[in-house]
Amino acid sequence: MSTPKPHLPDFGGASTISIMPALTWGVSASTIPDAVARAERVVVLVIDSLGWMQLQERTHLAPNLCALDGGSATTCAPSTTAAALTSISTGVAPGEHGIVGYRFPAGGAVMNALRWTTSAGDHRQIVSPSDTQPVPTLGGGSWNVVSDRQFIGSGFSQAYLGDAPYHGIWHPSSLVAATRELLDAGQTHIYTYYDGLDHTAHVHGFSGSYFDLELQFCDWLVGAMLDALPTGTALVVTADHGQIDAPQIVQVAKSCVSLSTGRSGEPRFRWLHARSGATDDLYEAAVEEHGDVAWVRTQEQVIDEGWFGPTVTPPARARLGDVCLVPFEPIGFDDPGEPHADRLVGRHGSLTSEEMLVPIVHTVVS
Repeated sequence: MSTPKPHLPDFGGASTISIMPALTWGVSASTIPDAVARAERVVVLVIDSLGWMQLQERTHLAPNLCALDGGSATTCAPSTTAAALTSISTGVAPGEHGIVGYRFPAGGAVMNALRWTTSAGDHRQIVSPSDTQPVPTLGGGSWNVVSDRQFIGSGFSQAYLGDAPYHGIWHPSSLVAATRELLDAGQTHIYTYYDGLDHTAHVHGFSGSYFDLELQFCDWLVGAMLDALPTGTALVVTADHGQIDAPQIVQVAKSCVSLSTGRSGEPRFRWLHARSGATDDLYEAAVEEHGDVAWVRTQEQVIDEGWFGPTVTPPARARLGDVCLVPFEPIGFDDPGEPHADRLVGRHGSLTSEEMLVPIVHTVVS
């Protein structure tokens, strides 16, 4: 059986990195029509894990979402929350903003970017969020953020949202109330984020009714937002990635482990860090052992093929491994640094269309 091709990010076309430049500076983008970009007030709603292909399979469950204009776009590589949310907020690819995945080397240890922690605990005193991610966020404009209060002041929030005013909410439905209050107070650009769909998919996958019911709630949220927004307000709904069922964790082959000093990334985008002088041998071993289930690339190949965007800065490059295992089959690769990864059912991070395609849909309230 032939190896499928990875679904690469379309950074020059229909991509989530186009959203903030279009809405903040009026940069022309195929994903954002002029009427939306020129609206007096704009609300962006990011629904974590709202994949385009999963939505298309359930249009009957999401009438509000499916009534919006727009279509599909690609997220970034890896198709994971830390990298993808930062790509949305900065308008550039991970090779430029530097949040290159879920877990990457920083300050002498492999850091969990979402928690900004290592095995030793909080990493903020060693690795500054603003130094790690130096690109201006939210278009450098006057955006307000409405999201769960648990993320206030976190290292990742500092990295991907900068110093934008953050309005923490206690309950998902309060996204709507808090957004309307800010608009009534004269704010014109609101960024909102909801992560319930992602949690549901991770824990339950797509079997049973859990994901479908949570998608229906997300659609209710969109409908409630549309009902609450003043006339002339643009609403843009997008996501950071899709997701697939991939409960099986596969051990990285011993021949690869013996040539490595460690691992980073995540199960569906696993980086192997080669021993000195062993990159070529590691690549050959990885292709031999895992090439039938995963795309295997060296760091140089990933950069040359544009996975991380047209620009890869030296700091970002230093956070990548030497050889990556990116499954096209529904599996993940293990890492002793992620002891509980096998508890998940749904996963993302790879370059399958199911994980890479997300919606960018919109309307102007009339």
